[in-house]
Amino acid sequence: MAENRASVNGTGYTEGVPCWVEAQLPDVAAGRRFYGDLFGWDFEEAYDSTVWARLDGDRVAALSRKTDGRMPTVWTVYFATPDAAALAGRIRAAGGQVVTPPGEVGAGLGAAALVTDPEGAVFGLWQAREHTGFGRRHEVGTFGWAELYARDTEVANDFYGELFHDALFGPEAEPDFGRAAVGEVFPAMMPPHFVVHFRVADCAETLAAVNRLGGRVQVPPFETSYGTVAVVTDNQGASFAVLERRVEPAGSRVEPAGG
Repeated sequence: MAENRASVNGTGYTEGVPCWVEAQLPDVAAGRRFYGDLFGWDFEEAYDSTVWARLDGDRVAALSRKTDGRMPTVWTVYFATPDAAALAGRIRAAGGQVVTPPGEVGAGLGAAALVTDPEGAVFGLWQAREHTGFGRRHEVGTFGWAELYARDTEVANDFYGELFHDALFGPEAEPDFGRAAVGEVFPAMMPPHFVVHFRVADCAETLAAVNRLGGRVQVPPFETSYGTVAVVTDNQGASFAVLERRVEPAGSRVEPAGG
């Protein structure tokens, strides 16, 4: 397990920390081939049609079969919580929506919910039991960052700052999600959304591999406060970002404002 994991009583991540990512894909077998080649992942059966993606034996993500053709093909980031039902209630009270109420996943793995912020950006909640989240993160081939692209960044600041204050601003917080305006990277008419970032050693080489595997570059490389980023889609249309992280000076930290 990664040493930089923030735990709550040894059972998971601090509330508000990104703890898991999952792709909902029409063809899980094709996803296994794409991501296995791109990131060096191998896979194990998890539950229903879902598989765990592993790097050197540690769980780093999940691929699941999209059962409703009306739903988008997406990567979803899940934020840790000790009580998904209570957090869903706070989200609703703060102007967000509950898309899928908290429900049990697998046999004792945990409870998950899908929610939105006040602008409609979708994210997940994960209440850990047997499955605590990332086995490793912040390494090449694993989750490295999540960026919210919002219409109104002040609305986002207020909502997430209130919701996840300790994870973003607490005395020991090391945030690994931030926000930027949609129009800074995407067409202004694109709806607010999260983009999951995976760490890579070399952005240019990774983009060449994405193209070779049937994906495409959606947004060419650009510089951010947390590294060089490019947004791509896989061979089934699911968007994600690749992040070549710059070496941070000793004692520096990335601010949660992102972008």
